[in-house]
Amino acid sequence: MVGARPQFVKIAPICRAIEQHNETCETVRIEHTIVHTGQHYDPEVAELLFVQMRIPEPRHNLAVGSASHGMQIARMLDRLEPVLQSDAADWVIVYGDTNSTLAAAIVASRLQLPLAHVEAGCRSHDLGMPEEQSRIVADHLSRVLLTPSAGALANLHREGIGTREDPRRRRTVAVGDVMYDALLQNASLADSRTEETLTRFGLERGRYYLLTLHRAENTNEPARMRAILGAASSLDFPVLFPMHPRTKNVLASLGVSPNGMVRVVPPVGYLEMLALEKNACKILTDSGGVQKEAYYLGVPCVTLRDRTEWPETVVAGANCIVGDRLEEIHRSVRSRREATDWPRDAYGDGSAARKIVQELVVASSS
Repeated sequence: MVGARPQFVKIAPICRAIEQHNETCETVRIEHTIVHTGQHYDPEVAELLFVQMRIPEPRHNLAVGSASHGMQIARMLDRLEPVLQSDAADWVIVYGDTNSTLAAAIVASRLQLPLAHVEAGCRSHDLGMPEEQSRIVADHLSRVLLTPSAGALANLHREGIGTREDPRRRRTVAVGDVMYDALLQNASLADSRTEETLTRFGLERGRYYLLTLHRAENTNEPARMRAILGAASSLDFPVLFPMHPRTKNVLASLGVSPNGMVRVVPPVGYLEMLALEKNACKILTDSGGVQKEAYYLGVPCVTLRDRTEWPETVVAGANCIVGDRLEEIHRSVRSRREATDWPRDAYGDGSAARKIVQELVVASSS
């Protein structure tokens, strides 16, 4: 079950792992059906990633489109229920923390279909975040919880999930981060596009910043948006800003146009994004996935939020949480550090997808 750009990245390694399993295992064959809710539907956001990451065509596209949270989730609930009823799935797999994750978790639970949550246990400890609400509901409804880190596993145990006292005997396993799998699988392809990508945007290696901005806690707050863009506009290098369609609409409604050093461009493909991340001198973002990619690529990250569900990146010294505070943004950008001086083993070894498939096969037979 996918619907948003980060989930397209996460499902790609799972597809590869299932293919490899079916090629090598004669006793248990997996039939994998992709359901796309249509939460992200722009070609740059959805179709391009499916092509670049060689993701099979979804069997179902619910085409929910853009709407308020309530309307979007309602459409998903309405359109997903008959799909899951007709397909009679052995497992429903949800990824991350989007509206698609929440809707699929609810429908699967109501239909009493076993639910597995990839990227379980992540917590920002901010219940005001829609993403935090989605991940908590998905975790508490899931039967198998597949965490990206030991810290995420500990979060589940603190909530009574997967402990000896858990009456549902839910299975919790730290498998690592499938986004790391995806990065490793596509690193050489991304590198091959570096010169073309930098030339396209008129950039030099190590002499630009990369900005992404789309989370509701920022886009729903005009003052935060103005503060962040104001800080970015006055930095010392160009700031490349691949603008999410939702962010574009928000800024248009506010009458805000990024200026100064900020260069607005359309969304880019996954391979181009990796190339841009790897060659930036620093990344400014409110995206959870981009925080991790910066950590893996050895590029310092400034997170434009007040909390993160990826605290391991902060502990490692790869990530600094600054919110929308102009002084903090500038201070963090100025305090550049070497890009190789933090450990990068907090989220596994790049074999998460294979472990996830193994766990689901074992859970199916038990």
